[in-house]
Amino acid sequence: MIATPHVTPETTREKEVIVKAYTVEQVAEILQIGRDKVYALIRTGRLHSIKIDKLRRITDQQLADFIASLEEHPPD
Repeated sequence: MIATPHVTPETTREKEVIVKAYTVEQVAEILQIGRDKVYALIRTGRLHSIKIDKLRRITDQQLADFIASLEEHPPD
């Protein structure tokens, strides 16, 4: 008799990952700041983003990390 491992539906399915990616304009609207300010935050490295070809996007996690950094270290 050969033993086979017990397989449950959770182990056979891949976990679905959902990531939202916002445009610079959407992030500006969410934060109630100007588009130029969002680009300045990206340029200085305070707000991380990704590039898809020539398009700039900010993921929901990157936006959450930026907001958390403001809570930890408020600007002067």
